[in-house]
Amino acid sequence: MNSAVRRGLIGVALLLAATACSDDARETTPPSPSATSASPGQQTMSPGAPSTPPDTSSPASDRSTPMDIRVTLDGRPVDATLNDSPAAGDFAELLPLTLDLEDFHGTERIADLPRELNTAGAPEPTAARVGDIAYYAPWGNLALFYQDGPAPSADLLILGHLDVSADQLGRADRITIEAAS
Repeated sequence: MNSAVRRGLIGVALLLAATACSDDARETTPPSPSATSASPGQQTMSPGAPSTPPDTSSPASDRSTPMDIRVTLDGRPVDATLNDSPAAGDFAELLPLTLDLEDFHGTERIADLPRELNTAGAPEPTAARVGDIAYYAPWGNLALFYQDGPAPSADLLILGHLDVSADQLGRADRITIEAAS
């Protein structure tokens, strides 16, 4: 059994155990490694695709200077930025990426990254908000939140923000992320 499937089964078992023992599973259950293998690759976007800073009403985006990136969800461009955390900088080194997304917990779309990110110097934890791009360090998952996430955790690092509706993000099957020119 490959390690991703094994990790997924362990994560589902932990999720079920935590849900059975908790009144509020969202606060006690971390994101799962149930994503399928990521498919790193490139996809060309039309030059000059718009990139603007995220909605500043999100606390996750207030804490740093944004770095523009180009993102497409299912072939449609969306505005997005990365924050200036060390983990976001390390994530930018992986670009371009094309990843297949899976739903997790009715809250986020997740995918495995090709390698772990450097989490040294991470900012104080904050709870994920709709549109946040995050990294769940224990399993190396990229998480795109289409519902507000769990309570703040040192294991969940906010990398940036997508300016997209919760509905569009919740239905997304594929994301392509590139460095802005």
